[in-house]
Amino acid sequence: MSDTYFEFGTAADRWDRARMFFEAKEYMSAARILEGLVEEVPEQVSTRLLLARTYYHSARLGKAETELRAVLERDPVEHYARLMLGRTLERQGRSAEAAGHLRMAAAFSGDFGSAPDGAAAQGPSGT
Repeated sequence: MSDTYFEFGTAADRWDRARMFFEAKEYMSAARILEGLVEEVPEQVSTRLLLARTYYHSARLGKAETELRAVLERDPVEHYARLMLGRTLERQGRSAEAAGHLRMAAAFSGDFGSAPDGAAAQGPSGT
């Protein structure tokens, strides 16, 4: 039998196990499980989003960015993915690129007060 603990069980079992590891801040273990789930069901946004979060929290920012961009390809108005992508880009020192994603995240969530660069004080047309 070639199944390891990370690969054992149904997709639902593995999802629950990955969330348990994530909540315990065992991000590397959570990522191992989630990587397998993403490979099995690549169109599943929630799995990719949790995988991106595990990468972000374990400072694997390039991988987090890749997963977040994949989420946004599937769901362009997923505001939490926009927010995370903005924060990921900021942590990589790419503040100018991050600002647009952070503004979009704020707009999608209706939280205009926290938009970067004074975007809250201006309307959508910049006035």
